[in-house]
Amino acid sequence: MNGHFRAFSFVDQITGLRPGISIEGRYLIPPEVNTFPSSLVAEAVGQLAAWGAMAAVDFLRRPVAGIAGMIELLAPALPGQVLELRADLESVDIEAVAYSGSAHMNGASVVRLRDCVGPMVPVADFDDPQALRDRFSLLSAAGAMPGGFEGLPNLGLQPNGGEKGRCARTCLSVPIAVPFFADHFPRRPVFPGTLLMHANIETAENLASQVPLPNGAEWRTERLSDLKLRTFIAPGETVEIEAKWIEQSEHGLSVTVESRIARRLVSSAEIHFVPEVDS
Repeated sequence: MNGHFRAFSFVDQITGLRPGISIEGRYLIPPEVNTFPSSLVAEAVGQLAAWGAMAAVDFLRRPVAGIAGMIELLAPALPGQVLELRADLESVDIEAVAYSGSAHMNGASVVRLRDCVGPMVPVADFDDPQALRDRFSLLSAAGAMPGGFEGLPNLGLQPNGGEKGRCARTCLSVPIAVPFFADHFPRRPVFPGTLLMHANIETAENLASQVPLPNGAEWRTERLSDLKLRTFIAPGETVEIEAKWIEQSEHGLSVTVESRIARRLVSSAEIHFVPEVDS
């Protein structure tokens, strides 16, 4: 089956639209998947914002991942549950869209995005504009059949040295052929920025696990800030990720994460952890 609008699409229905201002939607997390990480919830919010932005410019241009001022990870998303999504478009034109957004599940906040900016690029370079218009019409009416996403493949994130408690390094070998490239994007496969975010979080969590806490507490990932994605990542590229300890207090732990391809900086972020006792 063609993976377009299925393999990496996380909006099943658009339930509300104020053109150029706000958009609401929902997505059923397939019950068959083992996990649905917070990075994919952020992707769902970003995709909803993208539908609103593309509709505002008649599907001539589309946003791609760029800057996120803050992404708050508030609760886990569970397979089989419905995400209620919302994006508020602060501005949109042919150059960029600025937005904030959120995802809720059973009335509880799951992820919140603030101060995001997505550069707008020509739709035709990445996808078929008419296919996107038709999909938008479907989503805005009865909605799409859920369940296309079959889970993430093993991305092969490998340890790559570091200094215990101070620095952790990993290496990500971007796959050449995986289902999500049929959806991201059909005319120009690009490794999703939110999957790079997922790898950044895993690397930072590896470092955090090496920083001890008293009384059986563990570090919980609370938020990312100043996330910047600087370039497209193509299939087959190798990304080196480095997380570094910044500071620690009784209230939290801060870590910087940078990703590079052949020493060229492709992304950066700060990740904040808070102590949590497993009840």
